[in-house]
Amino acid sequence: MKESRLGDFEETVLLLVGILGEEAYAFKLSEEFESQTGRSVSIGAIHSTLSRLADKGFLTSEMGQATAERGGRRKRIYTITAYGQRALEISRDLKVSLWRQFRPGWAGL
Repeated sequence: MKESRLGDFEETVLLLVGILGEEAYAFKLSEEFESQTGRSVSIGAIHSTLSRLADKGFLTSEMGQATAERGGRRKRIYTITAYGQRALEISRDLKVSLWRQFRPGWAGL
């Protein structure tokens, strides 16, 4: 069975793929990551994470049309699979459950 857990960065990238829809390609994902989190990210980190998520079965990809603005090059567009959607739901549900149990101010201090 493939790995079904998401790391924090993987979860964020997967969510951004869902947010961007048809615009979910590596460069746009890196821009959106920086915009949403205020943190910089290398395009290499995005590429390796997209590859890992695809290997886990959370994403599929296809090549988009070539565009003049990209010098005739095509973009690889990513889409969340049903398995990826389920992984996001499981991750969200776990975090919500943990937050509901968390008692601010209780740190044993």
